[in-house]
Amino acid sequence: MAGPVDTPLRKERLDRFLFFSRAVKSRTLAQKIIESGAIRVNSERTDRTDIKVGAGDVLTMALNNRIVVWRLLDCGTRRGPASEAQALYEDISPPPVPRAEMSPYEAAIAERGAGAGRPTKKERRDTDRLLGGNDD
Repeated sequence: MAGPVDTPLRKERLDRFLFFSRAVKSRTLAQKIIESGAIRVNSERTDRTDIKVGAGDVLTMALNNRIVVWRLLDCGTRRGPASEAQALYEDISPPPVPRAEMSPYEAAIAERGAGAGRPTKKERRDTDRLLGGNDD
C-alpha cells in the first residue's frame, strides 16, 4: 500500500498570474513587462515569461512609477473581478514616498488634486506661458 501522497503546490506561468491578478490589462503586456526585466521573483531578476510561480513566492515589480511587492497566496483559474484578483496576493509594498521627501525633480512634476477636473482656459494659458509657449 502506498503512503500518503503530498499534494504538489499548484504553480502557474508568471504572465498568466499577472493577467489573472489584474496587474496588467493583457497577457501580451505582461509578457513585454517580464521580458524587459522589470520583475523579480524571490529577489531574482527574470526575463522569462514561462517561469512558474505559486503560493509563497514574492514578486517585486515596478508598476505605475511605484515599486510593488506581492506575496502570492494562490494561483488564479480565471481573470475574475477585482475582489477575486486581490485574494490571489498580499501586498507587502513599502508605503509611497510623501511628496515633501521627493527630490526637486520629482516634486516639480505637476499633479492635479483628485476631483480638480479639467484646467480652465486661464490655467492653460499660464501653463503655456510657463513652458515657453506663444503668448497670444
